[in-house]
Amino acid sequence: MARQEENTGFACANCGEMVLALTNGSYRNHCPFCLYSLHVDNKPGDRENICRSLMRPVSLIYKSKKGWQILHECKKCKQISVNKIAEMTIQPDCIEALARIS
Repeated sequence: MARQEENTGFACANCGEMVLALTNGSYRNHCPFCLYSLHVDNKPGDRENICRSLMRPVSLIYKSKKGWQILHECKKCKQISVNKIAEMTIQPDCIEALARIS
């Protein structure tokens, strides 16, 4: 799948807010309002995972090469994944929501 096809807006499955596609060359994989994600990838961006459950934000971690990341846990299968926070884009991640999980 081409990055242009991956980078699309969506309605958040957790809070219902409309989420815009990123404008910083990456693609959106979580809601900037509630920070929830969907368990859709086996490898980042492939959208091939069949679980499709909500992934809740459980903590923030910092990696020197990637910066701040949100640690997500799947509510159904308990798989853990990390996603870079979205900043410097049309719809950056909500600072208050980030503070609640740290």
